Amino acid sequence: MKIMIIGGSGRVGAALTHELLKDQHNEIVIAAAHPAKAEALAALDRVHVEKLELATASLSDLTQLETGMDAIYFTAGSRGTDLVNVDSFGAIKTMIAAEAAHVGRYIMLSSFGSLDINSWLNHDRYASLQAYQAAKFMADDYLSHRTTLNYTILQPSSLTEEAGTGLVTLNPTQHSASNPIPDVAAVLAASLQNPHTNQKVITMQSGETPIVTALDQL
Repeated sequence: MKIMIIGGSGRVGAALTHELLKDQHNEIVIAAAHPAKAEALAALDRVHVEKLELATASLSDLTQLETGMDAIYFTAGSRGTDLVNVDSFGAIKTMIAAEAAHVGRYIMLSSFGSLDINSWLNHDRYASLQAYQAAKFMADDYLSHRTTLNYTILQPSSLTEEAGTGLVTLNPTQHSASNPIPDVAAVLAASLQNPHTNQKVITMQSGETPIVTALDQL
């Protein structure tokens, strides 16, 4: 498969690249605002890096960039510097372009519970993240209700730099644990061709169930 990772130079995007490369049939295109940050990834076989200024990219530019892709991953984020033009509308632009380019699969990395407004609006736990959650809500809502894309939206709880365990809880009843980045990348990669993830919004945190088993149980 030919797969584009928008925001692929970031922590999750880089880990996802390595996961996807385990399948010898995959070719990865990393679209990043700062290609220099992806130099180590660009040196790998079956990886190509494209410069993408998501905040200013036109729909025609994005459509051209995404044409020929079998799947799109969106793992980009502005780290709070441009939530509208990157995290929200920037993401939406890539969805519109994916439809125009006839991309078969679109997988979004989001934030825990973004579509459940009452779980984060005016809650102390999200005091510093209100604008971020709102941005992710708008992107996730557009993807799940305004497109015809075969989507998966993965909403992990907070990310950590710890080693992955390969054990998760999907759709937990409470938000009580974090996620090692390698486990998030592994779930994203495993979701690509797992039919149980099609048209699904999935929350995630560390747990006790192997990733493939947890996905198959959705």
